[in-house]
Amino acid sequence: MKPVAIFRHNPGEGPGYFAAFLDRLSLPWHMIRVDTGAAIPVDPAGYSGLVFMGGAMSVNDPLPWISAELALIRAAMSKDIPVLGHCLGGQLMAKALGAAVTANPVKEIGWGEIESLDDSTQAWLGDAGAFPAFHWHAETFAIPPGATRILKGRHCDNQAFVIGPHLAMQCHVEVTASMIRLWNRQWPEERWEAHDAVQTPEQMYECLESRIAAMHRVSDRLYSKWITGLKF
Repeated sequence: MKPVAIFRHNPGEGPGYFAAFLDRLSLPWHMIRVDTGAAIPVDPAGYSGLVFMGGAMSVNDPLPWISAELALIRAAMSKDIPVLGHCLGGQLMAKALGAAVTANPVKEIGWGEIESLDDSTQAWLGDAGAFPAFHWHAETFAIPPGATRILKGRHCDNQAFVIGPHLAMQCHVEVTASMIRLWNRQWPEERWEAHDAVQTPEQMYECLESRIAAMHRVSDRLYSKWITGLKF
């Protein structure tokens, strides 16, 4: 059984709940620690699927591994090997497909409600409707040609798109409570203008467990649909 490859770009932005989801189903996975200099595979055929996590960098930065990941994403999609992206990972997928990644109108940090768009999202979201999602980003992706937007938010229009078996998300449905507390160590260093799209750590911790539980119910739906395309 081929493992799912998970690409980590920052030590604090690992797979979180996604890894727990795979473990619960006894699905093998392998971490590629890009942040420590791990080489980017050229051929995706050794993996059942590819998953790209978040990171503080921009996909528009001149980092050597970005072009390698873009090429890998395109190679996987050409072979129908499913690709999944969280935040930076979703932006990488958009750029690989020719869509622009630009500054969001506002920086979005903390909890914000997002919602599914129409009945065409049923396969991915069921009757999820609106739900709380966690955000930590300053940039956003355009929807690539041929893709379908499935989630939108008040502060960021494009929260997720699908194209075939591939899913790209701007939001962080993979976060856990411990990840949020870890990320908030960097909160004082964030540069942002006063806006209701940015929460303080104290606001993020309000009803934390119930918010995470509600989000992870949707994570389960998204991930359950995504794994149906894995190439074992």
